Amino acid sequence: MEILVSLADSGWIYAIITLSVLLDVFLPVLPSGALVIMAATAAAGTSATATATAAVRKGAAVLDDTAHLPELLGLVACAASASLIGDLVAYRLAYRGGKHFEEAVARSRRLSAAQERLGGVVSRGGGALVVLARFAPAGRSVVSLGAGVARRKARDFLPWSALAGLVWAAYGVGLGYLGSQWLGASWIATGVSVLALFVGGLAAAYVVQHPKRRREATA
Repeated sequence: MEILVSLADSGWIYAIITLSVLLDVFLPVLPSGALVIMAATAAAGTSATATATAAVRKGAAVLDDTAHLPELLGLVACAASASLIGDLVAYRLAYRGGKHFEEAVARSRRLSAAQERLGGVVSRGGGALVVLARFAPAGRSVVSLGAGVARRKARDFLPWSALAGLVWAAYGVGLGYLGSQWLGASWIATGVSVLALFVGGLAAAYVVQHPKRRREATA
């Protein structure tokens, strides 16, 4: 965790997250969500320490508790922007070479499984489905590449892709921050937060797969 704190202080963590989130749409095995959570946990770490000493230094605790807000907002902006740019690149590439990307997806066991679970998300429409699929395992890849292969109009896909990236980034940073506040800047806090992200992804995949559940969730 000390290494992550050093990376966050130096600013390199933003470059690492940007690269990971950009490539994640093509390589869904990359732990981009876990990296966002770990960075947020490290950035918010000293806030938990400040809270523990609030009775003695209440004024300082308030200052410390808000001192990491720029870093947390920066992480959200960084991850959300990289998510949108990656989606746009994948969409445009698939739009121009749809057949080749269909074959590439078919050769990938992980993408094929995700397409089987979420393949109808593009044909059934966008909106909330795009946002939900962003949390599902490999859902981002299936939706972005699928939208390009299906030659959907950019104005029908990209605004929802931007919203999906923002919600996903805010959720990951929020998990890291809350885990740090409750359990301290530790690997335990990171593990619990990553588990919550994983469970959220499974729930999103389930809702996307079951139209009845989706209607109940959005009612």
